[in-house]
Amino acid sequence: MKYDVYGIGNALVDKEFEVTEEFLAAHGIQKGMMTLIDEPTQQRLLSGLIETFGLKKRASGGSAANSIVAVSQFGGKTFYACKVANDESGEFYMHDLHAAGVKTGLDQVRSNADGVTGKCMVMVTPDAERTMNTFLGITADFSEAELHLDELKQAQYLYIEGYLVTSDISRAAALKAREVAATHGVKTAMTFSDPAMVRFFRNGIDEMLGSGVDMLFCNHEEMSVFTGKEDMEEALAAIRPFANKVVVTLGSKGALVVDDSGRTEIAAYPAEAIDTNGAGDMFAGAFLYGITQGMDNAQAGKLASMAASRIVSIFGARLSKDTHQEVLAAI
Repeated sequence: MKYDVYGIGNALVDKEFEVTEEFLAAHGIQKGMMTLIDEPTQQRLLSGLIETFGLKKRASGGSAANSIVAVSQFGGKTFYACKVANDESGEFYMHDLHAAGVKTGLDQVRSNADGVTGKCMVMVTPDAERTMNTFLGITADFSEAELHLDELKQAQYLYIEGYLVTSDISRAAALKAREVAATHGVKTAMTFSDPAMVRFFRNGIDEMLGSGVDMLFCNHEEMSVFTGKEDMEEALAAIRPFANKVVVTLGSKGALVVDDSGRTEIAAYPAEAIDTNGAGDMFAGAFLYGITQGMDNAQAGKLASMAASRIVSIFGARLSKDTHQEVLAAI
């Protein structure tokens, strides 16, 4: 196949800041969650963040984009379908993905995209917890027109981020991609992305899951919200009908992979966490890389666990290409 993983998701320029608990409380920001905000609110928040803390890092982001970059940096062949505007942030986003080895169609369509490229304010508190306030901008209009279906047909996996559920037009694009993937023998993987997506957009999540996916990524909280089961075993039993393979990340406790071959427990690697932003995205990207390269669940999980331990030890949701290769060599 031309691509190992073809991803679709929001295109957001991440701006990361180290903040205090007091700052979040003073601005009424719900800690540990992704909250959608309008552009004026974001501008006020951004001004306060820059004035008080200074910008720590900027990168092309979005849940699926982070995972696709990880696949690419490990050595996989990737394509990312998304939407950015014809502005400075959109140009930055396009070049940043291309520099990471990710193919896109942005150079063909960006010049005709009027609007504002989406941005995400990533606020990291001293306990390494990440809180996100996001203005979607033009990525809320990601549609079937941006899918590049000829590229999708040449991939092993379609990877869908749960954040697309918040936009009717984007959710419709995800459903179209699923339909085309199924018709052409492309497997589908999906991530819930955030507990809020399952809690507040449940009908849309159900629609995107459809009759089930080949691979589903979630953490324990997302799985519990989705199934209504707090107990791990009960939640696993309830979620299994929705995916051939369920990958549950458990933070410092590692991860679980459950499929028809059985249950695989993935140990966590010790890490001094300073920023959990992108940990789940990195785990998903590394696991997808491993599976598409012929690794079994245990091998792919080990790679993903080590990569996730590295990402929480730095600021930002990206590792350097050299670090990806170091992790791969160690595994």
